[in-house]
Amino acid sequence: MGMNDKIKELVAVGASITANCQPCLQYHTNKALEFGAEAGEVADAIEMGKRVRKGASAKMDEFSSSVKETVSAPAGEKKSVCCG
Repeated sequence: MGMNDKIKELVAVGASITANCQPCLQYHTNKALEFGAEAGEVADAIEMGKRVRKGASAKMDEFSSSVKETVSAPAGEKKSVCCG
């Protein structure tokens, strides 16, 4: 048994919050309501997304601080990174 469309859209609402994607949030909120979600359910999905984002952000802050403390490149030397 899979998730119904309403539940999928509520999950997408929370994911939109964690991704910081405003157009996604608006789209998935509207779709969730179309599929029968109540305003309170959408609000709950938004709050859950905020909690996940806050926890992930805190963990990344901790991790990046530890990396910053262990890595020191000489001035002018650019380290290779995955994104650039």
